[in-house]
Amino acid sequence: MGAKTKKIKAAGKFGAGYGVRVRNEYNALEAVQRKRQASPFYPKGRVKRIAAGIWRCMKTGRVFAGNAYILDNKK
Repeated sequence: MGAKTKKIKAAGKFGAGYGVRVRNEYNALEAVQRKRQASPFYPKGRVKRIAAGIWRCMKTGRVFAGNAYILDNKK
């Protein structure tokens, strides 16, 4: 069963009942939201997602609100 989990990654918890497209979209979103993203407060800092819309700067420790899944600093 380990090989199946590697192939379908985070969407393995859904099983077969949801279809390939939904699982692939979920995997793409999950991979982006779990990555460290650039901090708006510190140039070299990184931000980690705590919960939906809540982010923490790893360098300064600031907690702030932003987008739910991907912190977009482009303005």
